[in-house]
Amino acid sequence: MKFREKTLESGTKILLGRNAENNDELVKKFHGKENIIMHTVAPGSPFCVIDNLEQSKEDVNEASAFCARYSQDWRDNKGNVKVSIFDGKNVSKEKGMKTGMWKVKKSKTVTVKKKDIEEIK
Repeated sequence: MKFREKTLESGTKILLGRNAENNDELVKKFHGKENIIMHTVAPGSPFCVIDNLEQSKEDVNEASAFCARYSQDWRDNKGNVKVSIFDGKNVSKEKGMKTGMWKVKKSKTVTVKKKDIEEIK
């Protein structure tokens, strides 16, 4: 199954998982690398990867809105969504972890505003 692919206003591509198996495949592909990876704080979202090592703050903000837009948190609540941002060097898969689940050592959390999510198509 292919990843969901979106192009940001800057032309930078982002990749989003479609389900737990696809999320695992996506994170495995970028595990150990410096690419920015995102996931909502609440369970039930795609992992989102910015497929460019030189991203702007605007790229990160827009990508986090896409991550939020495709989450269960947004689907269920239609409000602001908290998104964790980290890089591939800070993720690991421990033995026994469920499909689609990854351990994150160090992340930053941002709140994506409802209006920014609603602007995503």
